Amino acid sequence: MARIAGIDLPKNKRGVIGLTYIYGIGRSHAQYILETAKIDFSKKVKDWNDDEQGAIRNIINAEFKVEGQLRSEIQMNIKRLLDIACYRGLRHRKGLPLRGQRTRTNSRTRKGKRKTVAGKKKAPKK
Repeated sequence: MARIAGIDLPKNKRGVIGLTYIYGIGRSHAQYILETAKIDFSKKVKDWNDDEQGAIRNIINAEFKVEGQLRSEIQMNIKRLLDIACYRGLRHRKGLPLRGQRTRTNSRTRKGKRKTVAGKKKAPKK
């Protein structure tokens, strides 16, 4: 089993897909890493030898921020926006979408489950 950046990579997946299990590495970065390490894209993770795993580890440590380091940097960026109270920081604080999406009908992911508000009662006729 290959353990890279504190993550156990799935054994039966191809190398390109297996590397994407690491937070901060997507398909294009995975292809770049394997290309630099001179490993075939179609080679499964279980077929990597120790030298190949070491080469991948070295490339990731040298060129990428992944897992905890990346998560903490993102949290620091959000905290900075909150502290300076810019528009994006205020949207983070309120839990609303940041990038101009409509909020009247969509944005349930950011806002959470619907909170139903009762409609106005009609006044009885006299």
